[in-house]
Amino acid sequence: MNLQDTLSHYVKQAVKATFNIELESVEFQATRKEFAGDITVVVFPMLRFIKGNPVQIGETIGEFLVNEVEDVKAFNVVKGFLNIEINDSYYLNFFEGIKADETFGFVSPNPEEKAIMVEYSSPNTNKPLHLGHVRNNLLGYSVAEILKASGKKVYKTQIINDRGIHICKSMLAWKRFGNEETPESTNLKGDKLVGNYYVKFDQEYKKEIEALVAEGQTVEDAKKNAPILLEAQDMLLKWEAGDAEVVALWEKMNAWVYKGFNETYKNLGVDFDTLYYESKTYLLGKEFVEQGLKSGVFQKEEDGSVWCDLTEDGLDKKIVLRADGTAVYMTQDIGTAIQRIKDFPDVGGMVYTVGNEQDYHFQVLFLILKKLGFEWAKNLYHLSYGMVDLPSGKMKSREGTVVDADDLIDDMANTAEEISEELGKLDGYSNEEKKELYKTIGLGALKYYILKVDPKKRILFDPKESIDFQGNTGPFIQYTYARIQSILRKADLNAQVTETITLQPKEKELIKQIQLFPEVVQNAAENHSPALIANYTYELVKEFNSFYQNVSILGADNESEKAFRVQLSNTVANTIKNSFGLLGIHVPERM
Repeated sequence: MNLQDTLSHYVKQAVKATFNIELESVEFQATRKEFAGDITVVVFPMLRFIKGNPVQIGETIGEFLVNEVEDVKAFNVVKGFLNIEINDSYYLNFFEGIKADETFGFVSPNPEEKAIMVEYSSPNTNKPLHLGHVRNNLLGYSVAEILKASGKKVYKTQIINDRGIHICKSMLAWKRFGNEETPESTNLKGDKLVGNYYVKFDQEYKKEIEALVAEGQTVEDAKKNAPILLEAQDMLLKWEAGDAEVVALWEKMNAWVYKGFNETYKNLGVDFDTLYYESKTYLLGKEFVEQGLKSGVFQKEEDGSVWCDLTEDGLDKKIVLRADGTAVYMTQDIGTAIQRIKDFPDVGGMVYTVGNEQDYHFQVLFLILKKLGFEWAKNLYHLSYGMVDLPSGKMKSREGTVVDADDLIDDMANTAEEISEELGKLDGYSNEEKKELYKTIGLGALKYYILKVDPKKRILFDPKESIDFQGNTGPFIQYTYARIQSILRKADLNAQVTETITLQPKEKELIKQIQLFPEVVQNAAENHSPALIANYTYELVKEFNSFYQNVSILGADNESEKAFRVQLSNTVANTIKNSFGLLGIHVPERM
């Protein structure tokens, strides 16, 4: 039982014994810096049940706690706030129990519990990954790691959007203008080569529209009648019909893209346990539409199209099958969700990492799956996130104005190099070590800047600001970790505390911050929010730096104090490493 649970139990006892009232809950908060105390009971909510002066009520409960709870040293009451001071022995006992535990804060999976599948990335195979995909990947990967740390079994997956008109546009442009060039002949990553032809298609399409408008067609008609678009649409029909030549080109160009994606994923530090492909799943939901028709979940219109009427649920009518019997995205997503449970029977819930422009789609999907009677449908979650903007404005793939993920990763490493060279802290490093460090700092800066923001909020990403070595940034936290490693290299980690320690205020504050880590992990898992981990880590680092500036570690008054402070520093470093690991960020041993 943690301190808050213990105090809650005794506060309830005090209220029962003194006022004969059964309290359901007790509200706590951190004690304000200007008052003595380690934790504060908020008395005001009790006034709904207890008549009296809040100060007197606080005094009564405080007296009870001092007499009944061994760990309570003293108390004071300020208005309706009962500030409680805790004995050093409580914090020292806690620290003794966790200092050697390198997995402190993490919970082992419960084999009895159902697993969770986390979907992220889910790119189209007509272009390379860009800044928007970076936020998606970082969020999905981090949430999967946090769920694991909270005690869940997790599968990471993605569905690759490898079919549709957008793929055919790249294919047709390559066929017309590519002169058989390949990633090898151009020395380009395959996803970039294919993406170039997606842009090329758009350029040619616009030229043809202009020509048709000049001949007298309206802009709308010209957009529909442009020969290159009609040919791309014909190519899609051939692909769906299994035309050997079209399918062979599709397989060849997709293989280029997959190789490119894998390289980006490796550089970004994300991975997957299983992959799904839209080309294999887009018909999956049709059999469940038939079942839903029989059970009354869906209705067939006169034209043969099938719909789900969700108006009584506050939504609208949603088509799940076109009049010609072809599937829509919703049909595919219904089938894919069901297929995943078939493939992984131990999965009891799913997290979909998809931008907030799809909020309504997922409301509908989850509701339809519930109506189809799937028990696990109540455990589906849309990890909805805001877009990433740049100071230069919005990105557009077809116009080639996106921020390419690979270029961004390289740019971050280059920016880290510029700033590190200016600071001049890398004497004695080989060029190879420097290169690796720049990548670690650059990626850490990128990941932290994106993950420290609540997923639902839109981000304005400023690469230069993210690599500041001061403030709430990845490099600032990485630098603090490296500073601790420097201290530990000069210390004896095996030295023991042989005398009773009196905690300095800064030491106690640091232990209190470490103590919060398991709760933060659980909250981050419950809220699907890496931002809680990121900002906790920043607070821990600020607390350590305050401790470092005010308390001598290696120059302590005696060997026991020195041993204790070294162990405390080591535990802070482990906690930074563990929390940053949940964000997919590496911490360097030296900086």
